[in-house]
Amino acid sequence: MSIKADNIIWKIGARTILDGVSFEVPAGKMLGLLGPNGSGKTSLLRLLAGLKRPNSGRIILEQKDLRQMPRRSIAKRIAFVEQHSTTDANLKVIDVVKLGRFPHRSMFSGWTSADDEAVENALERTGMMGKRNDRWQSLSGGEKQRTHIARALAQAPKELILDEPTNHLDIQHQISLMRLVAGLPVTSIIALHDLNHAAMFCDRLIIMQQGKIVATGTPQDVLTEDLLSDVFAVEARVETSRHHGRPHVHYLR
Repeated sequence: MSIKADNIIWKIGARTILDGVSFEVPAGKMLGLLGPNGSGKTSLLRLLAGLKRPNSGRIILEQKDLRQMPRRSIAKRIAFVEQHSTTDANLKVIDVVKLGRFPHRSMFSGWTSADDEAVENALERTGMMGKRNDRWQSLSGGEKQRTHIARALAQAPKELILDEPTNHLDIQHQISLMRLVAGLPVTSIIALHDLNHAAMFCDRLIIMQQGKIVATGTPQDVLTEDLLSDVFAVEARVETSRHHGRPHVHYLR
């Protein structure tokens, strides 16, 4: 087991955002988090990344309560790419990616060959090598998103958490990113809107509705026509793709 949520409850004022959420992700697996807007996906990801603390319940990381771990120790293990990540300074792409190495360095350590290797590998994996010296403000929305993902990869995490990472990307880079994440030797938790991307690439899925988990399991188990109607309010047919053997959702007009 890599990361586990144990009966998580999180509120904003009197409003319950997450209500009794429990699950665990085996090491090295890719978990897709699905649900309508407002179902609690982003809030759950921020709790898993240690950016918020639950009102009750625990996040367990390798048998340790996340609340008892130093922030720097969490940052060495968990990389989080938010849906609306921003970078205020007009840095070069390579300088943004280098920020991912910060948790691994002390005030007395210099930049090392290992740092260089991690940054170069992250740029290569995300297709940003040719943009390495471009300024942040000159990038498109998709290029900014890929730069943030490169920074997360440079962090060399064991757990990678991504909130709608395919937003702003064209279809080529959407598929490329999903293949990249699915092929990484890390535990990944990824919130998505595209059900077919989730079905193609994720090992397991969690479906959320109004702050609760309403279904969990493999894509084959979870993505049923009844669930799509009940949770997402869409009429669709689900078939097994002859191309990849995973479920494929056909939306009806």
